[in-house]
Amino acid sequence: MKLWVLRHGEAEQRARTDAERELTPRGREQVVRSAARLLGTPPQVILASPYVRAQQTAGLVHEALGFDRPVQTVAWLTPDTDPQKVIAELDTLGLEHVLLVSHQPLVGNLVGLLQHGHLRQPEAMTTASLVELEGDWPLAGLMTLRSLSHP
Repeated sequence: MKLWVLRHGEAEQRARTDAERELTPRGREQVVRSAARLLGTPPQVILASPYVRAQQTAGLVHEALGFDRPVQTVAWLTPDTDPQKVIAELDTLGLEHVLLVSHQPLVGNLVGLLQHGHLRQPEAMTTASLVELEGDWPLAGLMTLRSLSHP
């Protein structure tokens, strides 16, 4: 399995709620740069948090890749989701190439858990950071970090 984890691009500081924060122009540029790293190795599915900034990030990636399937919005990719829940959901998908678009602290905790098997070493991910993990199964401690890029 190949799993890409993308943190949303830079978002505005304030909005009515955290879920409604939108990408800044700089955040949009960051996402386009990160999306370029996926050219030639497209995922089978793009899964995104329902938060506006993640939806906008996923939409920009979708457009940059010329992706032919719609972005799937899933409630289990919000900032405070338990990474174990994400792993359980990934296991049910039965897909080989998946892109997740989400937020800190979830993305750092998830990547750390998949690599190390515990939550004591979360991965440092700035806005629009893209991680590529590879392994036979999406299980704690059984995936290998292939790349980490920051825009």
